[in-house]
Amino acid sequence: MNSTQFGMPQPTHSTAWVVQAWASFVISISATVIGITYLPVDGWIKGYLGMGLAFTVGSTLSVAKTSRDQHEAKRLTSRVDEARVEKLLSDHHPLK
Repeated sequence: MNSTQFGMPQPTHSTAWVVQAWASFVISISATVIGITYLPVDGWIKGYLGMGLAFTVGSTLSVAKTSRDQHEAKRLTSRVDEARVEKLLSDHHPLK
């Protein structure tokens, strides 16, 4: 669900921020891959380090998405709870 459906402002990032985030991601992964490639060790060790890098990147993306999904779910739940309280208060207003 999109947060704009509930009247909440959609947070946006500047183009510069998005470019910087992607550039740092690509540069860090590239530098690590180059470092592993030129490491003076056996191919099995390079493979092990490469698999470790792949699993680390994958699990990092999974954790980031999961924590973002949980944050958005809590925000939506609190908005729904606020709406319920408002409705209860308006239905049982003592001065009506």
